[in-house]
Amino acid sequence: MIGTISTRPLFSALGIGLLALASSAATAQNMVSVKGSTLNMREGPGTNTPVLWELKKGYPLQITQRKGNWVKVSDFEGDSGWVLRSLTGNTPHHIVKSKVANIRSGPGTQHRIVGKASYGDLVRTREKRADWVRVEREEGVGGWIAKQLLWGW
Repeated sequence: MIGTISTRPLFSALGIGLLALASSAATAQNMVSVKGSTLNMREGPGTNTPVLWELKKGYPLQITQRKGNWVKVSDFEGDSGWVLRSLTGNTPHHIVKSKVANIRSGPGTQHRIVGKASYGDLVRTREKRADWVRVEREEGVGGWIAKQLLWGW
């Protein structure tokens, strides 16, 4: 078609962008964190089932199934179990999933390194910018970590 501008690529790009945004929002809605000081991860949805392990305050979990007041969750390593939904909260946290993660003074590799975090470290999510997350450690040390080195919300 001579003289006609195709809007198809624009709509495709817009659709992909909206799909990614919706996927990100859906993931966040399926994420919870441990509300109290500790939480028992159980084999099944009930207090009569064996405790698999304990999780500490802030630990992020992804909801994969619901059954009454219980939710089946998985962690950053893919381990799963059941927790009582009322013992989880909406405070975003991340877990470091790389061997070592640099904590930087700003959101980018051009910023100086102010600390390091190790595999399995729990950090409180404070802000998100593109591919970076501003975090705070339990000891109060904070900074920015590349999102690809973290799991959570």
